[in-house]
Amino acid sequence: MRQFLRSLAALVLLVAVVVLSLVAIGLREAISDPIARRIEIVASALPAGTPPYRVALLSDIHFGNRAMDSSRLEGIVASINAARPDLVVIVGDFVNGHNGKLETRPQDLVKPLAGLKARDGVVATPGNHDHWTDRARIEAALAEAGIATLANRAVRRGPLLILGIDDGYTHHADIAGTIASAKGLGGIPVAVSHSPDIAPSLPSAVATMLAGHTHCGQVVLPGIGSLAPLFGYHVYNPHYQCGVVHDPGRTVVVTAGLGSGSIPLRIGAPPDWWLVTFRAPDAPLP
Repeated sequence: MRQFLRSLAALVLLVAVVVLSLVAIGLREAISDPIARRIEIVASALPAGTPPYRVALLSDIHFGNRAMDSSRLEGIVASINAARPDLVVIVGDFVNGHNGKLETRPQDLVKPLAGLKARDGVVATPGNHDHWTDRARIEAALAEAGIATLANRAVRRGPLLILGIDDGYTHHADIAGTIASAKGLGGIPVAVSHSPDIAPSLPSAVATMLAGHTHCGQVVLPGIGSLAPLFGYHVYNPHYQCGVVHDPGRTVVVTAGLGSGSIPLRIGAPPDWWLVTFRAPDAPLP
């Protein structure tokens, strides 16, 4: 019996050490500098000689979580500005919180985001946490910073027709309404929305979608994969978990996001943002 208790104590200690090590790794990864990822998309509808058009894709800031404060967000904004995008798109989950309770003042979030610089401005779509807390206050604060929120509404930016679709995870997406609002605007259609799961429901003419929400699995262990679906946390179609997904006739770009949601840990899914460059078929690679 004494030997058994000693073995049991050793096992418990080993498990505790492993868990604490994973937590330490997760905390460090959650506040690491986001990876700037890049993709070029050849847009056949762009006339020959059209300059490349660069879109910075951001998501899941989750301001108010211990993984995202003003100082960290200001540093991220500076790195995005250094890439000189033509347009910045932020696809939801600006804050953290549930049940109508904001964990931070939206104005505190907006102050760093007001520093984003892009020739054609900054547009945004709501995420599930924005709906769960106080979407109206968040959108009002964003408007003060010159950031337009697109909730089932389209706008023209440069050569692109930005289809800003509301969050599908909370059942606010209205694809048909968004398409209707685009009438007469022209441009190459690009869908932007928080959750990527609506991609299969998009019209075939929409060849590109930009999304977030999944956190790229957030905690992804070797040989196991993401733990998020096991706990029913932010359920999403695993097909769209992370990165560049090529569907028939469509490219879906899913960012891991900048923050870390309700749980300030990331393992095997570092924060990132994307610079998506649309170029004409004749444009040379940089």
